[in-house]
Parts: sequence; structure tokens; C-alpha cells
Amino acid sequence: MGLLSILKKVKEKEREVRILILGLDNAGKTTIVKKLCGQPINTIEPTLGFQIESLEYQNYHLNLWDIGGQSSIRAYWRNYFEQTDGLVWVVDSADLSRLHLVRSELENLLQQERLAGATLLIWANKQDIAGSVPPSKIVEALGLEGVQFQNRHWAIHPCSAVTGSGLMEGMDWLIEDISNRIFMLS
Repeated sequence: MGLLSILKKVKEKEREVRILILGLDNAGKTTIVKKLCGQPINTIEPTLGFQIESLEYQNYHLNLWDIGGQSSIRAYWRNYFEQTDGLVWVVDSADLSRLHLVRSELENLLQQERLAGATLLIWANKQDIAGSVPPSKIVEALGLEGVQFQNRHWAIHPCSAVTGSGLMEGMDWLIEDISNRIFMLS
């Protein structure tokens, strides 16, 4: 029995999923996590460092790692990559001026070997704000149809952290992809 089969069996028993939530500062990462966990979102402060929330979802125990996105913190993201099953990249769809930086940071992330097997969900957040960029334009701006994405499981979903719109659809896709990849024995 190979190491991958053994790891899959261990994961099958645990049904525990580690999800890393990243994005630039003010993208809405913490608001999304709080909304998913049913917590109030009326007082959100920038995340300095990280926060971990646990959530039972579709018979899985999710550990949501919400990591701050300020430029001074991004260099430390690599400290959280180990054993990540899913990577959630949150994009502020209303901030057109930083889409080039969003792309650059995402490209840097995807070059990390420890994230090579992680499922990638991109949430196009703040779709409730007038003038926000639709997901199809974010796909273009981030180069998601490029070579570096050909061998990666990824999807983009529109959402609003404030209203909760699109969050469940994104989570459903993420958990289904992770469970098909990790928990189903071949």
C-alpha cells in the first residue's frame, strides 16, 4: 500500500479539511469566514496574523485559516501552507486598481510546492457593489486560463460576504472537489 493510499485512509476516518483563506487586505476574507460561521459581521477589523475557525459542513470538519492580507504579512503566508487541502483566494471585485497586484500575489502562491495539490476556489467578492468586476473579467485579469492553471482544480464564484450571496455555492464546489480528490479511494 502506497503512502498516498495510507494518507487517504487516515483522512477518510478524520474527514477533516484544512482550508487556507488568502487575498489582499480589505478583500473580505474575515467577513466571509464570520458569515460562514454565523457570526456577526458588524465590527470587522483587519486581521493581524491569523485566525482559525472550525465549522461542521456536509459531514466534514473544516478548519478555516483566515490569514491577514496586508503587504507586511504576505511574506509569512508560506508558514501556513503545510497540509492545506483547499486554498480560497478572495478578490475584491470592486477594487479595479489592484487587480494586477492580486494576479501577481496569486501567481506567487501557486508556485509554492506545498500548495501544489490544493484545490483553488476564487471568490469574486463584493459583487453587491455597483461597478464591481464580473467573474468573467476577473478570469481574464488574473490569467486563470493560462498554462499555470491547466493542471490545477480551480473555480471562480461570485459572492458577497455582506449578504452571503454565493458563499454556499462556492463552499459546495470546494468541498466536493476536495472530497473527490482526497476522500475517495481509487
